[in-house]
Formats: sequence, C-alpha cells, structure tokens
Amino acid sequence: MDSPYTCMLRVTEVCRRTGLSKSQIHRMVNDLTFPEPIRLSKRAVAWVSNDIEAWLQNRISAARKPA
Repeated sequence: MDSPYTCMLRVTEVCRRTGLSKSQIHRMVNDLTFPEPIRLSKRAVAWVSNDIEAWLQNRISAARKPA
C-alpha cells in the first residue's frame, strides 16, 4: 500500500491485517522478525502502517519465489 501518508496501527488492527495473534506478534517482535512498535505514551504502542505493509509484501514475495 503506497499511501502518501503514514498512520499508526494499534495491535488489534495489526492482528487483523496480518492474521497473527497478539502473542505471536509480541513473540516475533522479541525475536526481531517483526517490526517494532513505536511508543505513543507510557502505556500505548502502535506500529507504523508502512512497516507492516512492507513486512506483508516481503512475506508474500518470499512465499511466491520459484523453487
């Protein structure tokens, strides 16, 4: 998604877009295999939408590479 602006996505929306659970996302962030969230406040984090879209595109490309 090449939008002219970037928005911040909360974990519920990241789950919806990726099909991953909250625990999977947090595990993958800890394993450095998923984009890190940005701290918005003391108790709130969110992901940059462009980072999530790029991650999804990389996963799609990797899955469709010819063997």
